[in-house]
Amino acid sequence: MIGWISALVVVALIAVGAIAYAQLQGNVTTAPLRSDPSSEPLATGDLNILLLGSDTRALASGGYGDDDGSQRSDAMVVAHISSDNTRIDAVQLPRDTLTDLPACEDTGRGSFDGGFGMLNSALEYGPACSVAAVEQLTGLTIDHFVQIDFEGFIGIVDAMGGIDVCLPQALTDGHAQLDLPAGAQSIDGTQALALARTRHALAEESDVARLGHQQMVLSAIVQKATKTDVLVRPDRLYAFLDAATSSMTVDPGLGALTDLAGLAARVANVPMSSVTFLTMPTTEAPQDRNRVVPTADADVIFRALLDDVPVVLTTDEVEEDATVRTAPVRILNGAGVAGLASRVSEDATGYGYTVSGLANADAADLTVITAADTPDAQQTAQALASELGLAVTVQTGDVEGVQLLLGADYTDLTSQPRATPPPSRPVDAVNRSADTDLCTA
Repeated sequence: MIGWISALVVVALIAVGAIAYAQLQGNVTTAPLRSDPSSEPLATGDLNILLLGSDTRALASGGYGDDDGSQRSDAMVVAHISSDNTRIDAVQLPRDTLTDLPACEDTGRGSFDGGFGMLNSALEYGPACSVAAVEQLTGLTIDHFVQIDFEGFIGIVDAMGGIDVCLPQALTDGHAQLDLPAGAQSIDGTQALALARTRHALAEESDVARLGHQQMVLSAIVQKATKTDVLVRPDRLYAFLDAATSSMTVDPGLGALTDLAGLAARVANVPMSSVTFLTMPTTEAPQDRNRVVPTADADVIFRALLDDVPVVLTTDEVEEDATVRTAPVRILNGAGVAGLASRVSEDATGYGYTVSGLANADAADLTVITAADTPDAQQTAQALASELGLAVTVQTGDVEGVQLLLGADYTDLTSQPRATPPPSRPVDAVNRSADTDLCTA
């Protein structure tokens, strides 16, 4: 279910239409962001919003199965709004992702002891549990969440007067109640939900395969929501806002329309060409060929969001990166912290470095980077220091490639703010810009 983007569009429109404020405010439902209120994130320049599509069957309408009291996230997206309000990167997290789920306390749907499982199952214990799971998977801090169900999504699309899509081939799926011809067409909310959810109409019949259709639907919603016929017609705008606020569950930080309007002021600054939908890169899970796990490219994407720098895609036309990562890197742990070398190795490989080996070393007070007296080793060492946030001078010595000795000061060094975030290496990910012509991609 991809209602998450509808809620994001509503945020942008609330600042435009504040009609029937009291009625709209009364529609919004809140739930905890975290089980421990004292751990609420501090306000920063950039924002990460977790958008959740719930597959609950506790609905007024039928046709989606019997209500057994459970709920999972039919779609999960981390929407990152840059600190300068120039871009939004919306990363889809496949619901079939296998990961270590953290324990979460009871916030209204019971407590969870944690364990290995599918990412979408965390929502069974409430949105705060999904927030904890996504934070552990991505390393990001989630600032807010927006949750919506099937009926809410349908109502939002219908209130907009439907959306326009373009299909390269006809799609039929009895399980998802989908029957659409090929070509450009306008579809209603029920059809849009079916298009976003269908698996059986696709050759692969997988969760990952359907994410491309979800990106098309998301782009269509953004394009339709920004058209003047939605914005200037009071009847259509109110119906849109009423449907959206009635179907949303948000954290207390977004519980007031004034909070949503403040966020709207930021979102409204971002042009459609700078709203990018990305699917988290995955590979087949070793434990189950029908499930997936993140790849190193996923780590690069999450690190770019953490550093609030653009995600660079292999399809982008960019100048050759002056930062080279060609020399091998050997990492020595002299800090006396168990597992530190392995964690630093994961960071380095995520940025595209080749780690040639890990080893323990004698206790060292200071972190030292040593490079061979060759251009590629020197440039690799300088880039490594920048990307790991190490304010150290690269030394030249008798080593093969680059040697990174982790000293007792490593944690203090990397905890300091970076003056210039490191560049992100290009990654291969299914993606679409919100302004892409629906019949050309």
